[in-house]
Amino acid sequence: MSQVRYVLVYDSGPDVLTLAPVHYAAHSVQVQDFADRGLLLAVGTFEQPEVNGAMAILVSREAAEEFAAKDPFVVHGVVSRYRVHAWTDVLA
Repeated sequence: MSQVRYVLVYDSGPDVLTLAPVHYAAHSVQVQDFADRGLLLAVGTFEQPEVNGAMAILVSREAAEEFAAKDPFVVHGVVSRYRVHAWTDVLA
């Protein structure tokens, strides 16, 4: 049976390679919190994240929007913009 998930896509900011290490610890705390609450299913960077960005898969649009709004990577400009897409996981 398929299930709708919500994919949060991050575009990297111009200073991602400098800023990401500075804010990574706080970002990791948030990642763990959302995972522990069962809201975050997967998260990570694409190959060449400075060019291709990153993504996360969450259980609801609200969770995806909350994650992005609170993420130190968004707040501090590591991410230049983000988008949330509904995605049908046909293997779920």
